[in-house]
Amino acid sequence: MTYCVGLQLDKGIVFMSDTRTNAGVDNISVFKKMFTWEVPGERLITLMTAGNLATTQSVVSLLDERSKAPSERNPSIIEVPSMFQVATLVGKTLREVIATSAETGQAAESQFSGTIVVGGQIKGGEPRLFLVYPEGNFVEASGDTPFFQAGETKYGRPILVRAYDAGMSFAEAVKLLLVSFDSTIKANLSVGLPIDVQIYEADSFKRGLEKRITADEPYFQLVSSGWGEALKTAFASLPDPEL
Repeated sequence: MTYCVGLQLDKGIVFMSDTRTNAGVDNISVFKKMFTWEVPGERLITLMTAGNLATTQSVVSLLDERSKAPSERNPSIIEVPSMFQVATLVGKTLREVIATSAETGQAAESQFSGTIVVGGQIKGGEPRLFLVYPEGNFVEASGDTPFFQAGETKYGRPILVRAYDAGMSFAEAVKLLLVSFDSTIKANLSVGLPIDVQIYEADSFKRGLEKRITADEPYFQLVSSGWGEALKTAFASLPDPEL
């Protein structure tokens, strides 16, 4: 399992994903789950994966190869003209990989499942964010649904729902996401550090801040301990119920 979030703001998009993958408690590894294609001044596309690692890595490899090899450039993630068509291409590629794996591998199709968060901006359009399902279809973020989660979503969702504001700064958004990830990591062993974060500023058409946050990161330790203490203080200040 994994946990990744794409958060759409007035200023752009913040992407965050963990790096843990496991095939049991005695077989835990670190794998990058955030991938970016960039044509400076023209487009920035970032993709985060959740689900079966072999499936999602195959999707990323196909998208990458088809953006490089001349004979395979159509369709190419660095050539399609809109983010909607990027989401369509990602969905088709995911469905293709799952169908191929199911035909040649195990009988249980769910073993080859994957979910993808993809977002970014192509010149001539606005920043857009999509959640792509294993079936290849997808939904787009909006004012009503301004963020997408994939993987182990339930533990980190409440803080996002309560504290998200479209007008918040990138620093505030990263802090909010770190609280969401810390809550998830504490509740589920299948999600863990390091955490990858990337910021995309609207209309920049280039990579913004990229950082890997490890367990010894002082700021992450401050967030992890600070929000827990704040929650205890808030709880203690509430009046007792009449029983």
